[in-house]
Amino acid sequence: MGWAAAIGVIASGAIARESVAPSQKHGRIRLYHARMTTAQSPHIARAKAIDEELKALQAERRALRMKIAAAPVHDYDFRRPDGSTVKLSQLFGAHDDMLIVHNMGERCQHCALWADGFIGFARHLAQRCAFVLASLDSPESLTAQIALRGWNYPVVSDGGTSFNLDMGYEPKPDSRYPGVSSFHRSADGSIARVSSAFFGPGDQFCSIWPLFELFADGHKEWSPHKPLA
Repeated sequence: MGWAAAIGVIASGAIARESVAPSQKHGRIRLYHARMTTAQSPHIARAKAIDEELKALQAERRALRMKIAAAPVHDYDFRRPDGSTVKLSQLFGAHDDMLIVHNMGERCQHCALWADGFIGFARHLAQRCAFVLASLDSPESLTAQIALRGWNYPVVSDGGTSFNLDMGYEPKPDSRYPGVSSFHRSADGSIARVSSAFFGPGDQFCSIWPLFELFADGHKEWSPHKPLA
C-alpha cells in the first residue's frame, strides 16, 4: 500500500487503494494530523506547560544571579596566539561588557564543540559585548586549533596564570571545568566579574543538545569528534 493510500485509510477509516487527487490527498493528510493532534493533546499541553515553567525558572535564576555582588578582579596577563601579551582590560576593546569562555584545551572535544558553536554567533555577540575564549593551551597550539576549526573570535592562552583558579574553574591542579564568565569595566577602569555558568551537555550554551532531544532516541550516545584537517 502506498503512503497516500495508507493516509487515506487512517483518515477515513476505509481501506482504499484508488488514486486520489492532490487536493484530496492533502486534505486527508491534514485530517490525519488534526486527529493525531487531538489524540496527543494532553501530552502536547503538558509539554507546553513545562516550557512555560522552564522560562519562569530561568527568569528566577537570572534574578538570583544578579543579586550576587560582582567581584573585583585583577588585570590578568594573557598571551595571544602570536605569543604577545594582552591584559584583561585590553580585551574589552570598545565595550564595557565582556564574556570569557573558560576552555579546557585541545584535549577536550566537548569544549571544542561549544567553541565551534560560537562561530555563527561571533559577529552578533560583537555588537553587544567583547567575546573571548581563554584556554590553558600554548599560543602555538591555539594557532593550530584556530586554523583547524575556523574560530573567528579572539582566543587567548591563560596558561601559567591563576585566572581559571581565581574564577572557580580549577578545582585542583591540571583539572578544569568548562564554562563562561561575564565581566564589566567601570568608568574608572576597574573590572569586576558579574556572573558565571558552567558548561555541560544539555545546557543553554550549545544548541546541538536540544536539537538532538527532538528525536525519539535523543543524542543516541553521540559525542563530538576532532574534525579532519
